[in-house]
Amino acid sequence: MFGEYVKSIRSERRLGLREFCINAQCDASNWSKVEREVLAPPQDVETLRRVAGALGVEQGSEEWERLVDYAAIGAGKIPEYVLEDAALVRKLPLFFRTVSGKKPSREELEKLAQILRDP
Repeated sequence: MFGEYVKSIRSERRLGLREFCINAQCDASNWSKVEREVLAPPQDVETLRRVAGALGVEQGSEEWERLVDYAAIGAGKIPEYVLEDAALVRKLPLFFRTVSGKKPSREELEKLAQILRDP
């Protein structure tokens, strides 16, 4: 998800891979692997800030939040704000049962996300 998301923003902004990597201070061959989901997304905030800056994504924006969430999820972590919300934590088993063993469509995930958001 992270790699696809970054690549989609990069494409929308018409940034080539090399130009993006120069601005984000990343190695192009390794970053290509991140975008193809071969390598895990970066976890350190400084790298995520550089990536966001190279993409023109402002910290605190919805795009920033999604970037950070996808980085955590891509590394197999549950985002901190989810763990801090007791109502969401109680719904995690439902979420994992729903998505285990199958790859849900984006529409199904969005529908599930709405269910999880409702108290």
